[in-house]
Amino acid sequence: MSDETPDHIVIRPTARVLLLDRLDRILLMNGRLPGAAGGAWFTVGGGVEPGETYAEAAAREIREETGIADFELGPVVWRREGMLRLPEVTLLKERYIVARCDGREPDRGGWTALERDLIDDIRWWSHGELALTGERIFPPGLADRLPGVLAGQFPAEPEAIPW
Repeated sequence: MSDETPDHIVIRPTARVLLLDRLDRILLMNGRLPGAAGGAWFTVGGGVEPGETYAEAAAREIREETGIADFELGPVVWRREGMLRLPEVTLLKERYIVARCDGREPDRGGWTALERDLIDDIRWWSHGELALTGERIFPPGLADRLPGVLAGQFPAEPEAIPW
């Protein structure tokens, strides 16, 4: 983003999902922003549509991005806000929601053309793999924050985590 203040900032509520399986693995996607080089791993999720709650958006995103229909949503554990150019200057207001499922292989059949173009991989990660990887993972510090979630230790109110 430039040093200039934009005339208009788009605010985008975004549901991110800590989708965990029976083996305590987390499902992450690897992709990149349009026009950007290099990618990163990040949680399942996307924008909250008008009239949707964060939980409803999380459930929809799980079905669309993974093909998994049998899951149980848990609480919002983290919140994070930051600016990106998507291509407009956008303030993302992310909420991270815990969800559990059986852990079957994800199905990419529900992906949009843009998702198929920008998402290179989707796979389950163990906590150990996350802790040891040198790859970019979002949110930053996911491996350090995940053990409490895996143990079912959820904050009373969503914890603010850094952008």
